[in-house]
Amino acid sequence: MITSRRFFLSGTAALAASLAASRASAQDVIGDILKATDSWGDTFDARSGDGGKVASTLPVFSPQTISFTEQAISQYQGISSQGGWPMVPATKKLQLGVVDPDVVAMRKRLMISGDLPQSAGISDAFDSYVDAALKRFQLRHGLPADGVTGKYTYSAMNVSAQVRLGQLETNLVRLRSMGGFLGDRYVMVNIPAQQVEAVDNGRVVLRHAAIVGKVDRQTPIVNSKINEIIVNPYWNAPVSIVRKDIIPLMRKNPNYLKDSHIRLFAPDGSEVDPMTIDWNTDDAAKYRFRQDPGAMNAMATVKINFPSPDGVYMHDTPQQSLFGKMMRFDSSGCVRVQNVRDLVTWILRDTPGWDRQHFEAAIKTGETTPIKVVNPVPVYFAYISAWSTGPGVVQFRDDIYGRDGVDELQMTSSL
Repeated sequence: MITSRRFFLSGTAALAASLAASRASAQDVIGDILKATDSWGDTFDARSGDGGKVASTLPVFSPQTISFTEQAISQYQGISSQGGWPMVPATKKLQLGVVDPDVVAMRKRLMISGDLPQSAGISDAFDSYVDAALKRFQLRHGLPADGVTGKYTYSAMNVSAQVRLGQLETNLVRLRSMGGFLGDRYVMVNIPAQQVEAVDNGRVVLRHAAIVGKVDRQTPIVNSKINEIIVNPYWNAPVSIVRKDIIPLMRKNPNYLKDSHIRLFAPDGSEVDPMTIDWNTDDAAKYRFRQDPGAMNAMATVKINFPSPDGVYMHDTPQQSLFGKMMRFDSSGCVRVQNVRDLVTWILRDTPGWDRQHFEAAIKTGETTPIKVVNPVPVYFAYISAWSTGPGVVQFRDDIYGRDGVDELQMTSSL
């Protein structure tokens, strides 16, 4: 059958009208979707733009940090005089995609502290703007930047502006006390931040996660010089660890010393059989407990030595998994350093014959090798729980040892 031209044209017109109606219907549906998502704001895919980047190569100890911290104090004085920021209800898990009335309080809180731009607007939608702002907040407080509100994030967020102002003022005094020349190269351990900085000509060239002392075995303040590196060290247990840890362990397991490759020595240097000791008393504390080098050694591959009245030092650890913890206050006072071989290589830079390759080869021998450091590197253990490394970049940490004088800042012990 032959279709007429007129029939064909009329059919085509009908099809075009049908398609036009479909497009109009689709546009209506799209319009409805856009109206439904108006609460997400016009800048859903934007990123937090207030303040500066949290990451910085500026040392905690520097004239610039003092200046930025002074600026932060002025900023927080202004925030406090305006009534601070709202409390964010710590009852729900808020994260990207959530729509909840509590997000309104969070937006206001993050805007006031400069993490969320004012242009993000106020709504109950946890959009990508809020996600970026919360991650920035978490970074500034030494928390995992996962964009999810957990107990530690809520705890840090709900410290009042007035308390944070006081924390900044307290730490400014500490920063100023270290405002002089510290050396062209130096190592700084910030205890509350659980972090090590290697500073070269006013710039942080290495930054390491650290494990520092427990609340009842605090890492002390130190001002010294790194003068020795020991590869494959022996570990001599401090009397405090002998009393608090080893003696109780021997009471439970008489083979503990043997299993841990720890030898017992009398004051005259002679080796003592652990089975001849009465472990129900503290008599064993008068002996020296020395652990052989090896995989089980408490210092693992390397020890960083410096004169210290408290007998503390820095070292490697066989328990690398501890560096994955958020709160790393687990030692008996000494400082364990993640990726410590990088730090040691940097310390030995001016020591002839001890480049990275030679250092690694010495580790593989398993033999104890002391290395005298040419041009000893200054080392400072400090307690800085609040500081600023740029405009709007204010860092806060848990006052783990309670030295800032406000119970509210000891968040770890209260959670």
